[in-house]
Amino acid sequence: QVQLVESGGGLVQAGGSLRLSCAFSGRTISSYVMGWFRQAPGKEREFVSAISRGATSTAYADSVKGRFTISRDNAKNTVYLQMNSLKPEDTAVYYCNAHHQLLLRSYWGQGTQVIVSS
Repeated sequence: QVQLVESGGGLVQAGGSLRLSCAFSGRTISSYVMGWFRQAPGKEREFVSAISRGATSTAYADSVKGRFTISRDNAKNTVYLQMNSLKPEDTAVYYCNAHHQLLLRSYWGQGTQVIVSS
């Protein structure tokens, strides 16, 4: 069973930066596409970013392009989301996702809260 544990959230002023981490365990991380999603109060969970198994390809929501960077270190079983130039609208609970493309299974972490003050 895959387990995901996010960390690195917190309170930051607008324009600041945070780096989220997602620790992966239970299976081989290189078999999974990894991603970050977020859910703001009263809103549906939305896609933020994803990275391919070998880190050769990345994708970003338009709202975070140029400000967020996703990366992974398969040797450390960890995925990162570097968030720069944060805006109040980035305030949300951020969730790590692991998706196995062949088995069509997805796993979620418990989330980490990010609050950006204006």
